[in-house]
Amino acid sequence: MLNLRDRIIEQSLDLFDQYGFHGVTVKQIVEASQTSKGGFYHHFQSKDELLFVIHDAFITYVSKEAKRATKTHTSPIDKIQEITRVFVKVFDLYKPHLSVFYQESKYLKPEYEKQIKQKRDEFKDLILQVIIEGQQSGHFRKELPPSLTSMAILGMVNWMYKWYRRDGEYSIDEIADVFIDLILHSLLPSNKSAAYQDQMLHIPFFYERK
Repeated sequence: MLNLRDRIIEQSLDLFDQYGFHGVTVKQIVEASQTSKGGFYHHFQSKDELLFVIHDAFITYVSKEAKRATKTHTSPIDKIQEITRVFVKVFDLYKPHLSVFYQESKYLKPEYEKQIKQKRDEFKDLILQVIIEGQQSGHFRKELPPSLTSMAILGMVNWMYKWYRRDGEYSIDEIADVFIDLILHSLLPSNKSAAYQDQMLHIPFFYERK
């Protein structure tokens, strides 16, 4: 059973998705959450803070998991694989949050927008640093511009918000497998890419299914 704070967030996600941020009042959120205004304001200073909390939840999660991946693994290949998988899976774990984010982020107050941007920039920089590390160690192709490469990865995964459906043809893990495959084939030098491809031939990838 959800606690009151989580219930308020869950109900507001539904309401914001249906009616937009400015189309929903605190009174509607309170009624949908079966609480009182006192209950709402015990957990959130305002509707604006609630919108910030919704945005902050998935960005904090993906940033924390990506940092864990960089500390857990020594190889940049392993790092970029796990970061990509975490990044892809956030679109399933926080699907309602992301829907509201892309629809309503323009309504974030400047002080909240600044905090969100800082966390997003930290995540972007983390991917960039892993690519630079891989190029310096010889794991990744050195001719690829690191900033452009990191933005390509971010753009490819971020676009999932437009098409990913939980009841779609492919599961979130299958999508992550394909994205990792695409990224590694792009990043690895020809000799390492050939070895990687040979390794993949022994794995029953989902896209070989009948």
